[in-house]
Amino acid sequence: MKELIEKINAEIENFQKDAAAQLEKGNKAAGTRARKSSLELTKLFKEFRKLSIESSK
Repeated sequence: MKELIEKINAEIENFQKDAAAQLEKGNKAAGTRARKSSLELTKLFKEFRKLSIESSK
């Protein structure tokens, strides 16, 4: 669970960096990376939810 949270935090940092680059500088490649990060975050959040539910039983 700890490793999963570390992965989530790292991916959030990547997303924030790329989204800011797209917004502030109009960097299209950064926008692509931000969208990819958002998809990865979705997967990680689903996995977190699954593990969280299992651990609360």
